[in-house]
Amino acid sequence: MAIYGTALLSICLLVGLIVGKLLGWLVGVDANVGGVGIAMLLLILLCDRLHKSGRLQPPSDRGIAFWSSIYIPIVVAMAASQNVLAAIKGGPVAIIAGTLAVIICFMLVPLISRIGRAESTTENES
Repeated sequence: MAIYGTALLSICLLVGLIVGKLLGWLVGVDANVGGVGIAMLLLILLCDRLHKSGRLQPPSDRGIAFWSSIYIPIVVAMAASQNVLAAIKGGPVAIIAGTLAVIICFMLVPLISRIGRAESTTENES
């Protein structure tokens, strides 16, 4: 059953890489733009939905947990292989994209904080 978790992760990775490549093509860069990040977000959303519906079995969950535990070293290795200097010299797109990502993340912190409080308040009332 752990293979199903790995299969789900693989599907998310393939979709993320395709979307990242398409995003790179749309902005005029011959690179994958955020494919691994998109894959991880997709995996989180799918796992949450499968947990809520009761379709994600514990062995499958262990397969996902195994690969997610090595996610950070993979991202560090991928980031180290990127040519940041060429991205900055190639145009302001990299700087604008990074700045917008940080601003959006800062703006989402209060929203995410409220979501967590709303769920815990609802659980305490019942």
